[in-house]
Amino acid sequence: MSTTPQTAPPAPHQVVVVMGVAGTGKTTIGPLVAEALGVPYAEGDDFHPAANVAKMSAGIPLDDADRGPWLDAIGRWARSRAGRGGVVSSSALKRIYRDRLRAAAPGVVFLHLTGDRALIERRMAERKGHFMPTALLDSQFATLQPLQEDETGVAVDVSGTPEEIAARAAAALRRLHD
Repeated sequence: MSTTPQTAPPAPHQVVVVMGVAGTGKTTIGPLVAEALGVPYAEGDDFHPAANVAKMSAGIPLDDADRGPWLDAIGRWARSRAGRGGVVSSSALKRIYRDRLRAAAPGVVFLHLTGDRALIERRMAERKGHFMPTALLDSQFATLQPLQEDETGVAVDVSGTPEEIAARAAAALRRLHD
Protein backbone atom coordinates (compact mmCIF):
# COMPACT_ATOMS: atom_id res chain seq x y z
CA MET A 1 0.00 0.00 0.00
CA SER A 2 1.37 3.42 -0.82
CA THR A 3 -0.07 6.87 -0.62
CA THR A 4 1.21 9.90 -2.43
CA PRO A 5 1.00 13.23 -0.65
CA GLN A 6 2.60 15.52 -3.19
CA THR A 7 2.73 18.99 -4.60
CA ALA A 8 4.80 18.75 -7.77
CA PRO A 9 6.53 15.78 -9.36
CA PRO A 10 10.22 15.55 -8.54
CA ALA A 11 12.84 16.17 -11.17
CA PRO A 12 14.93 13.26 -12.44
CA HIS A 13 17.88 12.47 -10.21
CA GLN A 14 16.02 13.70 -7.17
CA VAL A 15 17.41 13.27 -3.67
CA VAL A 16 15.20 10.93 -1.64
CA VAL A 17 15.09 11.01 2.16
CA VAL A 18 13.98 7.65 3.57
CA MET A 19 12.09 8.49 6.75
CA GLY A 20 10.20 6.71 9.49
CA VAL A 21 10.41 5.57 13.06
CA ALA A 22 13.27 3.37 14.23
CA GLY A 23 12.92 -0.20 13.03
CA THR A 24 11.03 0.50 9.81
CA GLY A 25 14.05 -0.57 7.79
CA LYS A 26 15.53 2.72 6.60
CA THR A 27 19.05 1.24 6.67
CA THR A 28 17.93 -1.91 4.83
CA ILE A 29 15.48 -0.39 2.34
CA GLY A 30 17.45 2.79 1.58
CA PRO A 31 20.37 1.07 -0.18
CA LEU A 32 17.99 -1.18 -2.13
CA VAL A 33 15.98 1.83 -3.32
CA ALA A 34 19.20 3.67 -4.21
CA GLU A 35 20.31 0.67 -6.24
CA ALA A 36 16.95 0.47 -8.02
CA LEU A 37 17.17 4.19 -8.86
CA GLY A 38 20.86 4.01 -9.82
CA VAL A 39 22.04 6.59 -7.29
CA PRO A 40 24.32 6.51 -4.21
CA TYR A 41 23.10 5.87 -0.68
CA ALA A 42 24.17 7.61 2.55
CA GLU A 43 23.38 6.18 5.97
CA GLY A 44 21.77 8.88 8.10
CA ASP A 45 23.02 7.38 11.35
CA ASP A 46 26.58 8.12 10.19
CA PHE A 47 25.79 11.85 10.36
CA HIS A 48 24.99 11.77 14.11
CA PRO A 49 27.52 13.44 16.40
CA ALA A 50 29.02 11.06 18.99
CA ALA A 51 27.01 12.77 21.75
CA ASN A 52 23.73 11.83 20.01
CA VAL A 53 24.77 8.19 19.68
CA ALA A 54 25.77 8.08 23.35
CA LYS A 55 22.46 9.62 24.40
CA MET A 56 20.38 7.17 22.36
CA SER A 57 22.52 4.23 23.48
CA ALA A 58 21.68 5.21 27.06
CA GLY A 59 17.96 5.09 26.21
CA ILE A 60 17.53 8.87 26.23
CA PRO A 61 15.48 10.30 23.34
CA LEU A 62 17.03 13.11 21.34
CA ASP A 63 15.45 16.54 21.55
CA ASP A 64 15.16 19.13 18.80
CA ALA A 65 18.46 20.77 19.82
CA ASP A 66 20.25 17.40 19.54
CA ARG A 67 18.79 16.79 16.10
CA GLY A 68 19.73 20.19 14.62
CA PRO A 69 23.40 19.49 13.77
CA TRP A 70 22.46 16.02 12.51
CA LEU A 71 19.75 17.36 10.21
CA ASP A 72 22.10 20.10 8.97
CA ALA A 73 24.75 17.48 8.08
CA ILE A 74 22.19 15.40 6.18
CA GLY A 75 20.94 18.57 4.47
CA ARG A 76 24.48 19.42 3.32
CA TRP A 77 24.87 15.92 1.84
CA ALA A 78 21.49 16.17 0.10
CA ARG A 79 22.38 19.61 -1.30
CA SER A 80 25.68 18.20 -2.60
CA ARG A 81 23.71 15.56 -4.53
CA ALA A 82 21.26 18.04 -6.13
CA GLY A 83 20.82 17.30 -9.82
CA ARG A 84 22.69 14.00 -9.50
CA GLY A 85 20.37 12.18 -7.13
CA GLY A 86 20.87 10.14 -4.05
CA VAL A 87 19.12 8.38 -1.22
CA VAL A 88 19.76 9.16 2.45
CA SER A 89 18.08 7.86 5.57
CA SER A 90 16.80 10.17 8.30
CA SER A 91 13.97 9.55 10.72
CA ALA A 92 12.64 13.06 9.82
CA LEU A 93 9.77 12.40 12.20
CA LYS A 94 8.54 15.98 12.55
CA ARG A 95 7.41 18.38 9.88
CA ILE A 96 9.93 20.96 11.16
CA TYR A 97 12.75 18.46 10.56
CA ARG A 98 11.59 17.87 6.99
CA ASP A 99 11.22 21.63 6.49
CA ARG A 100 14.83 22.03 7.68
CA LEU A 101 16.00 19.40 5.18
CA ARG A 102 14.00 21.07 2.38
CA ALA A 103 15.54 24.45 3.29
CA ALA A 104 19.02 22.93 3.00
CA ALA A 105 18.24 20.96 -0.15
CA PRO A 106 15.17 22.30 -1.95
CA GLY A 107 13.25 19.68 -3.85
CA VAL A 108 14.07 16.64 -1.72
CA VAL A 109 11.45 13.90 -1.86
CA PHE A 110 10.44 11.84 1.17
CA LEU A 111 9.91 8.09 1.27
CA HIS A 112 7.98 7.43 4.49
CA LEU A 113 8.30 3.82 5.61
CA THR A 114 5.23 2.93 7.66
CA GLY A 115 4.01 -0.16 9.40
CA ASP A 116 2.33 -1.93 12.24
CA ARG A 117 3.90 -1.11 15.62
CA ALA A 118 4.14 -4.80 16.65
CA LEU A 119 6.00 -5.68 13.42
CA ILE A 120 8.40 -2.77 13.85
CA GLU A 121 9.06 -3.60 17.51
CA ARG A 122 9.76 -7.23 16.61
CA ARG A 123 12.21 -6.18 13.90
CA MET A 124 13.97 -3.81 16.32
CA ALA A 125 14.30 -6.58 18.89
CA GLU A 126 15.83 -8.92 16.28
CA ARG A 127 18.51 -6.56 15.00
CA LYS A 128 22.00 -6.78 16.40
CA GLY A 129 24.53 -4.08 17.17
CA HIS A 130 22.28 -1.02 16.74
CA PHE A 131 22.48 1.83 19.25
CA MET A 132 18.72 2.55 19.23
CA PRO A 133 16.99 0.48 21.93
CA THR A 134 13.43 -0.83 21.54
CA ALA A 135 12.54 1.20 24.65
CA LEU A 136 12.64 4.39 22.54
CA LEU A 137 10.04 3.19 20.03
CA ASP A 138 7.16 4.79 21.93
CA SER A 139 8.92 8.17 21.84
CA GLN A 140 9.44 7.73 18.10
CA PHE A 141 5.73 7.10 17.47
CA ALA A 142 4.78 9.97 19.79
CA THR A 143 7.04 12.33 17.81
CA LEU A 144 6.00 11.11 14.32
CA GLN A 145 4.12 13.57 12.14
CA PRO A 146 3.29 11.76 8.88
CA LEU A 147 3.81 13.44 5.52
CA GLN A 148 1.30 16.20 4.85
CA GLU A 149 -0.57 16.77 1.59
CA ASP A 150 1.76 19.64 0.64
CA GLU A 151 4.93 17.56 1.09
CA THR A 152 6.33 15.76 -1.93
CA GLY A 153 6.73 12.10 -1.14
CA VAL A 154 5.21 8.68 -0.79
CA ALA A 155 4.35 6.39 2.10
CA VAL A 156 5.09 2.68 1.73
CA ASP A 157 4.11 -0.09 4.13
CA VAL A 158 7.01 -2.18 5.46
CA SER A 159 5.32 -5.55 5.48
CA GLY A 160 7.01 -8.07 3.22
CA THR A 161 10.61 -8.79 2.36
CA PRO A 162 13.14 -5.97 1.98
CA GLU A 163 13.20 -6.61 -1.77
CA GLU A 164 9.39 -6.35 -2.02
CA ILE A 165 9.32 -3.17 0.04
CA ALA A 166 12.13 -1.58 -2.00
CA ALA A 167 10.42 -2.52 -5.28
CA ARG A 168 7.15 -0.92 -4.11
CA ALA A 169 9.04 2.15 -2.91
CA ALA A 170 11.03 2.60 -6.14
CA ALA A 171 7.85 2.19 -8.20
CA ALA A 172 6.00 4.75 -6.07
CA LEU A 173 8.89 7.21 -6.37
CA ARG A 174 9.00 6.73 -10.14
CA ARG A 175 5.23 7.41 -10.31
CA LEU A 176 5.93 10.86 -8.90
CA HIS A 177 7.54 11.59 -12.30
CA ASP A 178 4.32 10.78 -14.19
